Amino acid sequence: MPGPSAPPPPAIYSALALLLLLTPPANAFSCSPLRLHDSAFLWDSLQLLRNMAPSPAQPCPQQHAPCSFPDTLLDTNDTQQAAHTALHLLQHLFDTLSSPSTPAHWLHTAHHDLLNQLQYHIHHLERCFPADATRLHRRGPRNLHLSINKYFGCIQHFLQNHTYSPCAWDHVCLEAHACFQRIHRLTRTMR
Repeated sequence: MPGPSAPPPPAIYSALALLLLLTPPANAFSCSPLRLHDSAFLWDSLQLLRNMAPSPAQPCPQQHAPCSFPDTLLDTNDTQQAAHTALHLLQHLFDTLSSPSTPAHWLHTAHHDLLNQLQYHIHHLERCFPADATRLHRRGPRNLHLSINKYFGCIQHFLQNHTYSPCAWDHVCLEAHACFQRIHRLTRTMR
């Protein structure tokens, strides 16, 4: 029978202690995947949006969608709520901008790049939430997210009422520009 084994070297205890200090508690919210990539997200998105959708050939009449964004969603110190709101906005932007009725004068490459960037950030932000995201969605600020649904529903209604004209899409691009700025504000809350 072999003799008693030697105690582990002190370095192992130091490594274990460091690991315990760096591991967040199970109930902590950590969203580092988005934080690593969000510094250039606003600038890149706005640049792609500008490149994707040049102004229509004919000047557009003043059209204003009667859509108001629920700005109360931006006034939060809760990182999990900010991340969930940013995810909801990104998903709606992706759905709106990937519509098959986008104008023919949009540049395909920039449009494709913007959709890829949105999908990339959606994927990384979804990783911030537990696997049972439906449970989280039910517990979240339901009325506030219903307001986002209503806001994007209003945008869809505006497009339909203007028969998806290039001018209506030009207005939607202005709304998308504002949404990217809101997402940037929310990601700053998550830092």
